Amino acid sequence: MSLLTAKNVSYFYQDGDTRRYILRDVSYGFEKGKFYTILGESGSGKTTFLSLITALDEPKTGAILYGNEDIKKIGYDKYRRNKVGIVFQEYNLIQYMTGLENILVAMSITENTLPQNKEEVALNLLDYMGIDKVKAKRPVNKLSGGERQRVAIARALATNVDLIVADEPTGNLDEDKENELIEIFKKLARDHNKCLIVVTHSREVADKSDQIIRLKKGIFSVDE
Repeated sequence: MSLLTAKNVSYFYQDGDTRRYILRDVSYGFEKGKFYTILGESGSGKTTFLSLITALDEPKTGAILYGNEDIKKIGYDKYRRNKVGIVFQEYNLIQYMTGLENILVAMSITENTLPQNKEEVALNLLDYMGIDKVKAKRPVNKLSGGERQRVAIARALATNVDLIVADEPTGNLDEDKENELIEIFKKLARDHNKCLIVVTHSREVADKSDQIIRLKKGIFSVDE
């Protein structure tokens, strides 16, 4: 059973009598335990699709389903708080806070069931991501780009969600850090049964995923 499903999703801009389609009748089901990449050039519709599956925007036609329920019915704010972890390209961390504090803020707003010892859980997550206790308690503006990316992933995991969506997460990393991050994504899918959806323009990243979905002129095609 799919965790997340795009069902006949279209998105367009209306210009007078003309519709300019960004996505056209897209349908696909994403399962837990898999690492997906959505591969496409700039302007192909990748960012729009990401915005729709993270409830940052709404389809013009069709629906995004979580399980069997339309995320509009769940409520967009509630869906973002409780169902999906988002790793933004520019991290979107609170710069004056520490990595630990950023994660605790995320844990404080979810309605999901979390352990009582939230700080210990947050530190363990950061350690799992390669951020030790000293760096965890350092303001994130004092961390490297790769370290901030790891904090952002730990934050996405901290709310106990099954769906992780990442926007060009390797764009600011060198090749070694990129490979390390890809291995983390593969491990999260394989060992922790998460559904990972990564939007990228990098063929190197896509080749290491479980499933490549190509997006061109608003239409999906799937590599077998």
